[in-house]
Amino acid sequence: MKIFINLLCAAISVFFMCGVKVDGKYRGLEFLEPCSRSDPDLEACLARSANALSEHFRHGLPQLGYPEVEPIVLDEVHISLGGGPDGYKAQFRDVAARGVSALRVTGLRTRITDDEVQLQLALHIPKIRANAKYRSSGKLILVQASGAGDYWGEYGHKYLRLQQLKMDFSVENIKMGVENVHDGNTILQAALNLFINSNSQELLKEMKPDLRRKLVQVMTSFVEKLFAQVPYDAWIID
Repeated sequence: MKIFINLLCAAISVFFMCGVKVDGKYRGLEFLEPCSRSDPDLEACLARSANALSEHFRHGLPQLGYPEVEPIVLDEVHISLGGGPDGYKAQFRDVAARGVSALRVTGLRTRITDDEVQLQLALHIPKIRANAKYRSSGKLILVQASGAGDYWGEYGHKYLRLQQLKMDFSVENIKMGVENVHDGNTILQAALNLFINSNSQELLKEMKPDLRRKLVQVMTSFVEKLFAQVPYDAWIID
């Protein structure tokens, strides 16, 4: 069985708290325009820099070790609906998401001291499509839904060091579906599609804690790698 998921208009809120240290190797990114710490429009300037970085990431940034950005891969996500022996449980492995590189920073707030930078970003992603391998057990809409298949739905410079990252997200529209149901049962496939799309937000709600935890892991790794290679003064000048 193949399952797909489309997320439309994903809104993401991300909070970074970073320490400032002197370490690492400098790698210049010419398209980044440093923002003056004394600029009254510092937050708007940083948002422009973040969007410039996002724009270039869509085509890959091999100088930062990212020849390709997509797909974004999550190793595993779980969902559990109901209890008892017939409660529906699903495990999604190798979740590959495409469309994330189209994100835009729509809001930014910052607090900067001599030894700490706090950033809160609001991000918007128009559409995400995800595919995964899955294994499930239990009953869904009073039919046995056990199975397995595919799921779609330079030194001396100051550097930032990530201390904490928090995030939350919401999805305006979501579309899920199944394909290639076992034994080619088109009636069962239609019933499953109707149930899944009628309850898509509830299904997403059940997936959200595990999904958010995995996304924080991926984003933490990305931000740490970015901050280790791009110095503080590429972002902000005093």
